[in-house]
Amino acid sequence: MARMGGFGGTGRGLLRRVSRWAGWTAAYALGLLALVSAGAWVWWQPEPKARGTEANALWARHQWVGEPHSDAEYRALGALLKQNRITDVYFHAGPFDGDGTVPPAKYRYARRLVEAVRRYAPGVRAQAYLGQVRKVDGGDGIDLDDPAVRERVLATDRIFLDLGFDGIHYDFEPIYPDDDAFLELMDRTRELTRSRGRLLSVSLEQPTLVDALQPVYKALLPRHGRFHYPPRPTRDFLNAVADRADQVAIMTYDVALPTRSLAGLHYARHTRWTLELIGDRTTVFIGVPTYRPVMGWADDLDVALRGVRRGLDQLDRPPARPYGVGVYAEWTTSPEEWARYRATWLPRTPDNFGG
Repeated sequence: MARMGGFGGTGRGLLRRVSRWAGWTAAYALGLLALVSAGAWVWWQPEPKARGTEANALWARHQWVGEPHSDAEYRALGALLKQNRITDVYFHAGPFDGDGTVPPAKYRYARRLVEAVRRYAPGVRAQAYLGQVRKVDGGDGIDLDDPAVRERVLATDRIFLDLGFDGIHYDFEPIYPDDDAFLELMDRTRELTRSRGRLLSVSLEQPTLVDALQPVYKALLPRHGRFHYPPRPTRDFLNAVADRADQVAIMTYDVALPTRSLAGLHYARHTRWTLELIGDRTTVFIGVPTYRPVMGWADDLDVALRGVRRGLDQLDRPPARPYGVGVYAEWTTSPEEWARYRATWLPRTPDNFGG
């Protein structure tokens, strides 16, 4: 009995030490978070000096290609694009079916849309926004590893270019930084678009914070169905994409951070890092949101635009290629948000000064 009592005492002592260690660890983590938050808050206060640009993109809803619209609706769309200095619109024209095709019924009004954009917003490029969930380890979606599927994707691209679209905009998710099939598809698509004098653009997830973490994620979270490690582009992969694309749009939104200053720091960091890496070789659009965050975090248009401008402030020089923001999305942006976008982002001109 004495031995049992001694064992119990040892166990209770061990529990106390573990609890004490856990408490100190939690306190340290909370203290570090408080310091980071305080530093971000101080950094966030000065007004950004950089203004935005007149090269900007917009993701637009599928109804523009799939449903009829009146001339007045097309005219209003053209006015919105011109007023907000939108140079490229990614009109949702898919998604691809699993075999790499898009049923014609989904885009029956595409030609009418393209003609209307040329009439009411001359100079604005209408691109066919095409994508699908990437099949991962036998799950549902599109299998880009299959050469026959890639060939049908290219055949579908030709259809949209024949309809008059100014480019093809790919959004396949998830795309991992070892996805050679995706890069091969980009090579083939670039040959097609350049032979027609058109553009190839692509949406990508925000880059990794640390490239070396990708193998760790891969080991801990193997790809299986919907459970997989984050598909973040590494430095090498983003360079490879930039060498193949005329435009790269970074989906910087969906920021699960609790304060506006931390979310702004996120946008600033990705703006500076991406433009320094690929801004001399391809047009870059930093994605900013106008939808309502699901979890109520501090991610909104005002924070994103201010963060992007702070990132521009940190550049040693402007990129050689055009750059701007990509607004996600046309169907969630209110007139009030467009007014704030003009007031805080666009260069000061008599027709947009003050919104």
